Amino acid sequence: MKAAIKYVDGLTFIGKGESNNWVTMDASPKAGGSGAGTSPMEFLLMGLGGCTAVDVILMLKKRKKQVDKFDIEISSKRADEHPKVFTEIHMSYKFWGKDLTNKEIERAIELSENKYCSASAMIAKTAKITYDFVINAE
Repeated sequence: MKAAIKYVDGLTFIGKGESNNWVTMDASPKAGGSGAGTSPMEFLLMGLGGCTAVDVILMLKKRKKQVDKFDIEISSKRADEHPKVFTEIHMSYKFWGKDLTNKEIERAIELSENKYCSASAMIAKTAKITYDFVINAE
């Protein structure tokens, strides 16, 4: 896997991976950037969420489960000192669909977090990752 980063201006950069899709990254105004893009650390959280989301949906589809809607909300805490790694991450999974059971959902999440999701395996080296889930939330 490869990626490329190009400097734009200030603390704004664009990046693309082998998928050839460009994304904009920037530091927050508090950190000296202009806030013109997603921060690199936000991308890490989104990458973690995307990684586990793909795993979970693939496992549920393999079991012929109908997922009508699926969201993950992620919150985190970072170290106060540099390097400001993630120290805690909480993932709240929300599912809507027919015939979804707690047992199947929990198994899919656990398999993703403990076996299949490479992002989770890497980030878990510095952060405690916890989760909860609801089915057919309001």
